[in-house]
Amino acid sequence: MTTHTDPAPATTASTTAARRELPPLMTLTDRAAKRLVSLYANAHAGQLLRIGISTKGCSGHAYDMSFVNEAGPGDEVVRDHGVTLLVDRKATLFLIGSVMDYEVKQLEAGFTFSNPNEKGRCGCGESFHV
Repeated sequence: MTTHTDPAPATTASTTAARRELPPLMTLTDRAAKRLVSLYANAHAGQLLRIGISTKGCSGHAYDMSFVNEAGPGDEVVRDHGVTLLVDRKATLFLIGSVMDYEVKQLEAGFTFSNPNEKGRCGCGESFHV
């Protein structure tokens, strides 16, 4: 009769891969931060800007911004330049590394996004695809 014994478990050195720092979800330019500070102090006091991605336009996606009273359970909190804004968790993969700016042109003013994930935009600039 033969007895079978399991070999002793091999000892392995505990190796943990060094974690690299992830890029910030989003950053703000000075102009965007100043505009948000102004909006938060006046017309939207007590609210936060929430950024999401909606399905629309000829390229498929568009930035969706709204003011909300509090963060939702699926919101990521972004703090930059002393300003807080929210990002819909479903939009995070589309927005990683984006920079939000505030531009004033001759006939219009508004927030713009420089998004490294964009692969193209429609002709009118209203929507993008990744």
